[in-house]
Amino acid sequence: MQLAIHLGAHCTDEDRLLRSLLQNKSRLAALGVAIPGPGRYRETIVKAAQKLKGKKAESAAQNALIEDMLDDDSTERLVLSFEDFICVSGRVFEQGMLYEKAGYKPMWFRNLFSEHQVEFFMSVRNPATFIPALAAHPRQTHKSIPAMLQGTDVNDIRWSDVAVAITESNPGCSLTIWANEDTPYLWPEIMREVTGHDETITLKGGLNIAGQIMHREGLRRMKAYMTSHPPQTEYHRRRVLTAFLDKYAIEDEVEQELDVPGWTSQVVDKITATYDEDLAELEHLAGVTFLSP
Repeated sequence: MQLAIHLGAHCTDEDRLLRSLLQNKSRLAALGVAIPGPGRYRETIVKAAQKLKGKKAESAAQNALIEDMLDDDSTERLVLSFEDFICVSGRVFEQGMLYEKAGYKPMWFRNLFSEHQVEFFMSVRNPATFIPALAAHPRQTHKSIPAMLQGTDVNDIRWSDVAVAITESNPGCSLTIWANEDTPYLWPEIMREVTGHDETITLKGGLNIAGQIMHREGLRRMKAYMTSHPPQTEYHRRRVLTAFLDKYAIEDEVEQELDVPGWTSQVVDKITATYDEDLAELEHLAGVTFLSP
């Protein structure tokens, strides 16, 4: 069995991946890919992982966990998604580090299914927008950004450190990463990578993310254009999407106003420049597949 585990991060997904894949549940099931609803596994496997704390589950326990999530014995790939797999939103900056638990929590889940092939998936986000978004997270427990950061230096936040922690503690498990800012352009590819389906298969929902940041008229025109001029390659599809987003994007959806006490434009620019360097580092990390438009 192949298990694709989507780790979040917080404030990059809001279960949009799961919802898009559930739109295609029957079609994916016919391809041997299972997309169970969140109620069938999130609480169960989190509790199982906390109980074992990294110890490998016995074969019978592994099989029982998988069987509880499946409706079909012919399933070859199982997709699981939960932004709290590594930690809850209030512990993202625990001990002054970004996802300090990344060095062992993904391994806990991998060892729940150690006899199977486990792959990890994760989206990252510019800390300049990630931090205020996380502070406004509906399950955030801290009352202020300084309290949430727990001493973390905003100029020293590196997603590449998180990626290295995951890959080093999970040898043999692939890690696929993409930038949240690129998600509208990459959405069909992200769904394909997570589900492992063939490139010739087109799933519903490929424009779900673009549709959230585009005026309705623009989305209608783009769909009509793609119907009359079907993109022949992924590159062509992205060019079409870029052209329509340039013209019809909803400004408030693509430009975020930041109002963080003490953050000047120079602070934001420095954080963003560091993030750009970090993305370049992620592209070349061993064991990481970086999706880029």
